[in-house]
Amino acid sequence: MTAATPGAGPTVLVTGGSSGLGAAVLAAVAGSGGRPLVLDRQPPVDGVSWTECDLADTRAAEVATRHLAEQAGGLDAVVTAAGIDVPGRLADVPGETWDRIIAVDLLATAAVIRAALPFLRTSRGHIVTVASTLGVKAVSDATAYCAAKFGVVGFTRALAAELAGQVGVTLLIPGGMRTAFFDERDPQYRPGADAILNDPVDTAAAIMFALSQPTGCAVREMVVCAEQETSYP
Repeated sequence: MTAATPGAGPTVLVTGGSSGLGAAVLAAVAGSGGRPLVLDRQPPVDGVSWTECDLADTRAAEVATRHLAEQAGGLDAVVTAAGIDVPGRLADVPGETWDRIIAVDLLATAAVIRAALPFLRTSRGHIVTVASTLGVKAVSDATAYCAAKFGVVGFTRALAAELAGQVGVTLLIPGGMRTAFFDERDPQYRPGADAILNDPVDTAAAIMFALSQPTGCAVREMVVCAEQETSYP
């Protein structure tokens, strides 16, 4: 991937870059000499350019994406790492909560990429979308999350066909990771003490591998999970 700014490392916009997988990607980009940018509701580590944004407001997400890209002088890649979930039976999850999961996990993915496309076409850049193993395997009490992540899978595959020869597109399907993602769940939906989860640093390394491919060579899809991940295959 050639940097948009000659002589500088690649500029990579990361959604959800203040925590979890997004923070691991941010650290990996910075550690490789690149320039991370962040869209999130919370600030990332000091020194990283970011814009506060509630990704459930997709129009605001588009504006924030363009603002960061213009401020940075372009973009080389986008990694849509932001994601939320509130497990529960469809009848028990409030409609506003269900809709918010779809908005953040699916609609914001499309919104951010839509706004970033002019910059990525200029740099012949790359997109990595973050789905989930629950984007290929459905489970009970996860209708919103599965709907959103199945949507990310379909969206990304269609986008790869649409942008072939213009922008690289990679679909990441990660399994569970040791992050704060599960912290606010009801106890019955949290991983047990013996749960085998991946380190987000390792998943971020896979993302960096996809971003490191030369123009014209695309890693189309990656499944990255613990060997004993129960939601895959």
